[in-house]
Amino acid sequence: MCPEGEAARSIGISKGRIVAVESADAHLTATRELEFDEAVVVLPGLVDSHVHVCEPGNTEWEGFASATRAAAAGGITTLVDMPLDSVPTTVSVDALEVKQKAAGGQCHVDVGFWGGAIPGNLDEMAPLRDHGVLGFKCFLVDSGSAEFPPLDAGQMERAVRAARDVDAPLLVHAESEEAAAGMEPVHGRKYADYLASRPRGIENLAVAQVVEAARRTGGHAHIVHLSSSDALPMIASARRDGVHVTAESCPHYLSLCSDEIPDGATAFKCSPPIREADNRELLWDGLKDRVLDLIVSDHSPCTVAMKEIESGDFGSAWGGITSIQLSLPVVWTQARARGLSLRDLATWMSERPAALAGLGQKGKIAPGFDADFCIFAPDESFDVDVRKLLHRNQLTPYASRTLTGVVRSTLLRGELVDFQEPRGRLLAHRAALAARTMA
Repeated sequence: MCPEGEAARSIGISKGRIVAVESADAHLTATRELEFDEAVVVLPGLVDSHVHVCEPGNTEWEGFASATRAAAAGGITTLVDMPLDSVPTTVSVDALEVKQKAAGGQCHVDVGFWGGAIPGNLDEMAPLRDHGVLGFKCFLVDSGSAEFPPLDAGQMERAVRAARDVDAPLLVHAESEEAAAGMEPVHGRKYADYLASRPRGIENLAVAQVVEAARRTGGHAHIVHLSSSDALPMIASARRDGVHVTAESCPHYLSLCSDEIPDGATAFKCSPPIREADNRELLWDGLKDRVLDLIVSDHSPCTVAMKEIESGDFGSAWGGITSIQLSLPVVWTQARARGLSLRDLATWMSERPAALAGLGQKGKIAPGFDADFCIFAPDESFDVDVRKLLHRNQLTPYASRTLTGVVRSTLLRGELVDFQEPRGRLLAHRAALAARTMA
């Protein structure tokens, strides 16, 4: 899968980088060759820029070893870890160093880190950037973690400006605390009650606040896990005005719908929630129209007990979807049914997430890029067996579903991932790397 689309090619690799992409009959010299049959496509390794690893502190939810094995099994060669759900949260240089130490020697794919923006830590953002974070993440609503409180709209605007000053994006969980505060708490097994407790308006108001903050500051604001299709015209209008705002959605919003979620099925709970079928189709339109930029997992794991499987209480259950190993086939199953291409998939799930994170060496099959590949059989199908999932807690809303597209193998810098020897590297943005080299 080259930038120009599907084509038979020979790929030359040296020292983990792509050095040539030539016609299939080109005579490239090599000490070792890998050949693949016509049933597979070589995709650029996927880049998942929205993953909650949870280590250190909550490693029973997920850890670097298990998360990166699952990522590699799903064709992902680079992930970027979110700053919360670990202890400590990544809101200071000291905390970043604790997380980097925890990740060291455990990762089967390359791993980068987002820093956090919370009330009172704006002065930490520049030092965090200097120490290699790829950007920053904040919430506008309760994150569920006392160590990661939300920003109000004014604080968020100041955070966009601070991120702009260090040439980084600010990623925003766009649900409005003010609007959410007026909703009655939900209890019980009815998914419809949970959905009603987080209506589209909570998202729409927050997206408007994010857009205007980016407009006033000239910074790059990125809306994470968009679920409300109502917000798409706002984003499109802002883009036409030259506002630097981007947005992502997730496999669960693009494949699932509220009408199909049984009562008590808390494996489906996430925030923002999975919405109606017509909303899902409009999100696909947003991708086709390039209003939505990319697709990432928002892998947000927890223990089985935290999902309240026995009680089925949507009010008490942890809100998060575990799906990192399945993102590619979930999205491909839906994209293929809508007549979309593998080239589209590579754009949404590799090229653009890499660009968001500033990873200029990732996301394409082209000379100069890392030799990261997903060997993908797009016509094969399989039934999801939770016992074969490699993330720490084998719980997913996709259990027993039939999906199209099988990841045959994954290569990191030209070497097959063997799931035994961790060969992933910890990534930092280019300016921090250059400063370290000069030092």
